[in-house]
Amino acid sequence: MPDCNGLGRNSSLSIPLLVMKQLLWKLILPLTIISFTIFSKWWYVHIIDGSDEILTGFPLPYMCRGWHTSLSLQIFVLGLIIDLLTYFAFWFMLTFIIHQFIVKIKLNKTLTIFLLIISGFLSVVMILIGSNSDNIYTLHMDFESEIHETGYKFIWEKEPQHDYSKYHPEMIK
Repeated sequence: MPDCNGLGRNSSLSIPLLVMKQLLWKLILPLTIISFTIFSKWWYVHIIDGSDEILTGFPLPYMCRGWHTSLSLQIFVLGLIIDLLTYFAFWFMLTFIIHQFIVKIKLNKTLTIFLLIISGFLSVVMILIGSNSDNIYTLHMDFESEIHETGYKFIWEKEPQHDYSKYHPEMIK
């Protein structure tokens, strides 16, 4: 008689699939959301026919400030999706390798609740920021740019100060 996941009772895959499903919802997705929010890469670029700008995203830029009004963002959907999938793939592979080859992961209820609360809070904040009616959503960056500097940062770190004159000496009089 088949069980709830469609595999036979004697199938050796039924238990690992159930465990990975539990790990997916209770560990991998919360860690994806938390790490996506907390850790990123900045890109200091010169926009061709524009000014210098800081783009955000790892491994691809998915966001920069909006040029049409203050407190708005430009969000590049393909970059955002690829970045989220990258973070998800990292946590999935790490969890799978640890669970299969090193030590079986047993979820602690307190840790699970903590991760779900933090990731839920961060998701609500990201949704509120993303729902600003002044934000512009495009499929990909619709402008060309030249990369001057890149770096990595955590959310609590300040953006590094960039020396405009270093990259635009013709502007110095």
